[in-house]
Amino acid sequence: MSERSDVIIEIKTADIASRLSERKNIDPTEALRRFMSTKTYELLQNSETYLCFEGVEYIWDMLNAEQHGDWERWLEA
Repeated sequence: MSERSDVIIEIKTADIASRLSERKNIDPTEALRRFMSTKTYELLQNSETYLCFEGVEYIWDMLNAEQHGDWERWLEA
């Protein structure tokens, strides 16, 4: 993965963790830990998926689908 992709992933990870922290009313570090333990984060890290080039809203929707067990919607994303 390129340095550019790494920076994009870091920025999007921070944004998602911040949203998760605010919406779940949890500590930012805990939000980051929770996000990093998801399949969505795993895909975000995988350079072959190009998920890092999708918008934050798209990634957020995937995470919400995953958290609600809506795997059909998650796979469509």
